[in-house]
Amino acid sequence: MMIARKKKNAPPGASSPEPGATVIQPGPQRLQKILAAAGIGSRRQCEELVKMGRVEVDKKVVTELGFKADPFRQKICVDGVPIKLEPPIYYAVYKPDGVVCTNRDPAGRTRVIDLVPESDRRLFTVGRLDLHSEGLILVTNDGALAERLTHPRYGVPKTYLVQVAGEPTREVLLKLQKGVHLAEGIARVARIRIRRKHKKSTILEMVLNEGRNREIRRIMARVGHKVYRLKRIAVGPIRLGKMKPGEARRLTPEEVAALYRAAGLASRLTGGAPKKRT
Repeated sequence: MMIARKKKNAPPGASSPEPGATVIQPGPQRLQKILAAAGIGSRRQCEELVKMGRVEVDKKVVTELGFKADPFRQKICVDGVPIKLEPPIYYAVYKPDGVVCTNRDPAGRTRVIDLVPESDRRLFTVGRLDLHSEGLILVTNDGALAERLTHPRYGVPKTYLVQVAGEPTREVLLKLQKGVHLAEGIARVARIRIRRKHKKSTILEMVLNEGRNREIRRIMARVGHKVYRLKRIAVGPIRLGKMKPGEARRLTPEEVAALYRAAGLASRLTGGAPKKRT
């Protein structure tokens, strides 16, 4: 049975932030950015609220657009109603076979977010693994980071162990790196190597910088090797390690910082502008 989520109180006119919304990091931020992250409206709408004198910080009306505040240390109100912000949350989860990544499942199956202790929060998975794939998946409410980690433009590597039928030849491995045609374009494996050989199957270690739907299963089918088992063991610098199926753990501040660096967002942790990738 699907777990119901608790609704939270919000200031008048506020809308629930959608996955991908900005999550405010601790420290001084522009007031309109904070208000937008709280679901008050778009940044432009929030700028108008500030200019109209409808925003207070520590009981003082603020009308300056460049004003910065720390929402986790100061009280910010719109029309006298305190805003509410969720602190950024980051989890590593070992998704078992049969668990879904979607937040809403009409069939009532177990979701990845159900495995997180704070599943009553507004959380979502960073990318997806299909129903019968397993392994590492990140769960967060930080949309800016999630977008960078999943978009192929930023090239954050994902590492998989893949058990396939038979033994792929060197030519097959080279073909996978050169590119395989799929309906939506050419899919390439960034790196691939044989980890172990069995009598009728082979364990491959594959690194992808993109994430098309069921990509590994599809490209392996194109080169004639059925996938028996697929497990993701790393997302950028975060590794599955010794986690067990169904286990979830909070990422350390050092791990979060490493993800931000991998995604080219390191300066966001100190409130600066994101670095441009070349």
